[in-house]
Amino acid sequence: MGFVEDTLAAPRPDELASVDLPRRLPYHPSPDSWQDEVVYFLLVDRFSDGAESTRPLLDRTRLADARPDQPNGEPWRWDSWASSGSDRYQGGTLSGVTSKLDYLQDLGVTTVWVSPVFRQRGHLDTYHGYGVQDFLDVDPRFGTREDLVELVAQAHQRGLRVLLDVIFNHSGANWLYPGGELKPAYTSGQYAFGEWRGDEGQPIPAIVGREDGAWPGEFSDPNRYTRAGTGSLDASKFPDVDDAEFRRTDFEDLRDFALGAPGTLSLLARAYMYWIALTDCDGFRIDTVKHVSYEQARNFCGAIKEFATNLGKRDFFLVAEVPDDDFANRYLNAVGRNLNAALDISAGRLALRELSRGRTDPARYFSNFDVGSAPLGSHRNLGDKLMSVLDDHDHVYGEKLRFAVGAANDHEATAATAVQLLTLGIPCLYYGTEQGFAGPEAAEQRWLPGWGGHDRYLREAMFGPRSPRASGRVGVPGLGAGNGLDHQLPGFGPFGTAGAHCFDADYPLYRRIAAITGVRGGFPVLRSGRQYVRPVSIFGESFGQARSGELFGWSRVLVDEEALCVVNPNGSASRGADVLVDAQLNPPGSAFTVIMNTAEAAGVAGASHPVGSQLPVRRAASGAAYLEIRDVSPSEAVVLVNRP
Repeated sequence: MGFVEDTLAAPRPDELASVDLPRRLPYHPSPDSWQDEVVYFLLVDRFSDGAESTRPLLDRTRLADARPDQPNGEPWRWDSWASSGSDRYQGGTLSGVTSKLDYLQDLGVTTVWVSPVFRQRGHLDTYHGYGVQDFLDVDPRFGTREDLVELVAQAHQRGLRVLLDVIFNHSGANWLYPGGELKPAYTSGQYAFGEWRGDEGQPIPAIVGREDGAWPGEFSDPNRYTRAGTGSLDASKFPDVDDAEFRRTDFEDLRDFALGAPGTLSLLARAYMYWIALTDCDGFRIDTVKHVSYEQARNFCGAIKEFATNLGKRDFFLVAEVPDDDFANRYLNAVGRNLNAALDISAGRLALRELSRGRTDPARYFSNFDVGSAPLGSHRNLGDKLMSVLDDHDHVYGEKLRFAVGAANDHEATAATAVQLLTLGIPCLYYGTEQGFAGPEAAEQRWLPGWGGHDRYLREAMFGPRSPRASGRVGVPGLGAGNGLDHQLPGFGPFGTAGAHCFDADYPLYRRIAAITGVRGGFPVLRSGRQYVRPVSIFGESFGQARSGELFGWSRVLVDEEALCVVNPNGSASRGADVLVDAQLNPPGSAFTVIMNTAEAAGVAGASHPVGSQLPVRRAASGAAYLEIRDVSPSEAVVLVNRP
C-alpha cells in the first residue's frame, strides 16, 4: 500500500516524529495559472450536510412558513435563531460538500476553499474551525480523514481543485494560565504555564486521552507557546517589529505559538505537509499571517512550497489573510515567490461594494490597479497576486452584513461579481452570494441582536437545518447520546428560517453568475488580458470618466483581441453610454459581438444586446472609436469581443 492507504488504515498518528512523509510521487499537478481559477469559499459547518433531499427548497415568497413554532408550542423567536447561529454547530459536513460539487461546477467554480476542518475541542462550539486541538485529525462533527480525502479525489475527478484553510499562528484554547485563567492581561514577558485542559475544559495535571491538551504530542510542550496573555490585535497601535504585542498576544483565548522557539515552526510546517500528502489538496489559505513575523511567514511558506514541489505540485497555491493593504504589500514583498497572493479584504473590498451599488464613480475602484497610487502597489496590477473578495465570513472592515443586505433589487450582486470575475485578480465567491443571502427581511432585522456588528449574520447555514447540534461534547458524533441535536433551538437557516435549503440552480442570480464564469472560462483575454478602464459619453457629452450610478466599462486586451465589459451599477434604472474601444485594434468597418448578457442568462424578456448580436465600431470626429451601448437593465452586465 501507499502513504494514503497506510495512513488511513491506522489511527491518526500521536506524534509527528512517527510520520514518514512521501516524496517524488505522482500527485495532482498545479494549474498553469491560478489567475484562470474561480474560487468558492465555504464554511463546512454552514454549507451542506448532504441531506437536502429530506428538506424542501426554501420558498422565498413565503418565508414565514419556514419559521416553525418552538417545541414548547411558543411561536418562532428571533433571539433563538440568532443564538443558534452564534453559538452552535449547525451540522454541515465534508461529505455534504462532496455532494454539492456538481452544483459548484455548474456555477463555474474551479477551486473550492474549505474552512479549517482539523479537530476542535469537543466541549467548545468553535464551528468556524480556527481553534485547533489536534492538528493531525479531522473534527468528527465535520467527518473523517477519509471524508476529506474523498472530497479532494471527487473534486479532482471533476477537474476541480481544493484549498484547505490552515493556521500556524495559534492553536485552540487547549490550556489554562496559572490560577485557571483563560485570558489574563497581556505581558511583554512570559507567564508560567498553568495546566492542560481535559475533555470538558477542566484543568488536568497531565495529558492522557486524545481530548486532553493539544495534539500531536510535540505540541504538549509548554515552551511551544508564547504564554503572553490576551492583548491587542490592532497592528496600528504598535511598531511593525517581530515582538510587537499584536504578534505575541493570544488570539483572544486561542493560544499563540512561540514560532521563534527552536523547532516550533518546522513542526507546524510538517503537520501541514502531512495533510498535503494525505489529501492531495492543491493549496492553502493561511490564516492570521499579519500576526507572525515576515521571516516566519517566509520560512513557513518556503517549506510548504518545497515539499509540494517534490510531489509534483510545482505551484501549490498559498494565499495569505492579511487584513490591511499596507501589511499585505509588505508580506507579498517579503515572502516573494513563495506566497502566491493575498486576500483583497481591505480597501479593495469596500471599493468594490460601493462601485457595484452605484455609490462611487469607477475611478475609485480602478485606481487600485494603478501602480503609482494603488495601496498594494504593483501587486494589484499584476493580477495574480490578489484574490478579489466581495463577501467573506469576517468582514474585518465595514459592516458585518452580506452585500445583498439592503440591495436595490434581487440580483444586485451581478454587478459586483461581474467586476470581480472580469477584472485583474483571482476571483473568490463566498457561499450564498449566488443565492442572494441577505438575512431576514428588513422588517424583522430590528429583533436581531448585534445586527450589522456580529459575524453570525455572514454565516447562515445554506442547507437549512431544522435544529443545530447540541452544545459541547453531546453534539460530537460518537460521544453524545441520541442524534446529537438540540431540538430546543431552530437551525440557523438562510433568510431567517429553519428546515429549508437554498441550493437552487435555477435561481436567476445563480444563472447570471454562471453566465459570467462561463464566458470568463471560454476567453483567455478575460483572464489574462491587459486592463483599461474606458471613458464614456452620455447624451453626446465629451468622453470622460464614468460617473456614480452610470454605466461604466473596461477593456481586457490580449494581442489583437479586445473584450469590452460593461456594467450598469444603477439598481433601479436602465442605463446606456457610448464607450471607447481601441481605435488601432478596431479599424473602420469592424464590429464587436456580444458573448454574454446577464439579463438574458436569467431569462429576462427583451434584454438589449442579446448574445450573438453585433455592434459596429463607430468613429467620433476626433477619430476615437466607440460602441453605442443602450438600455442595459439595472445591475446587469454585458461582454462583447472583437474576435468572437
